[in-house]
Amino acid sequence: MAWCSLRSFNVPTVDMGALRTRSPLAAVGFGCASVAASTLWCSSSRAHTSPFACLSTSAIPSLKEAVATNKAPAALGPYSQAIKANNLVFVSGVLGLIPETGKFVSESVEEQTEQVLKNMGEILKASGADYSSVVKTTIMLADLKDFKKVNEIYAKYFPAPAPARSTYQVAALPLDARIEIECIAALQSA
Repeated sequence: MAWCSLRSFNVPTVDMGALRTRSPLAAVGFGCASVAASTLWCSSSRAHTSPFACLSTSAIPSLKEAVATNKAPAALGPYSQAIKANNLVFVSGVLGLIPETGKFVSESVEEQTEQVLKNMGEILKASGADYSSVVKTTIMLADLKDFKKVNEIYAKYFPAPAPARSTYQVAALPLDARIEIECIAALQSA
């Protein structure tokens, strides 16, 4: 096993070629991922192999940055409104709350959806992104029968090509919300 050095972190590397020859699924159990947008140089006594490190964005604090804006509701718990990492923005689930009051805009799923998307837009803006840079959304609904109503409003916010999306009916949402949406957006490289 070789060791990679990234700043002050020593990280073991794995010879993926050896793993592949033993079992095609052997690497699955490691939970390892290469670090995008970072160059790792590894050395070992063996012949040079392509670098592979067991790192995540949470292992190196400088690779992630919290995004916060008072133009969207504050987080309801120990999480960030969004996190920027590796040219991506991960927006936490957003509710249809009015930022100034912390109360729902109304009980209507249509008005909550509109407010959710406005709040999400403010978080995206604070991170340097916008609706057009969103690549994936996840919608959680208290009632899947609201799907069509939500789609009509959602379609106004996302230009073609629309982001990839998953929609689920869930048992409950925070504060008895009717809808919650989270997203991932891509940032332009500098």
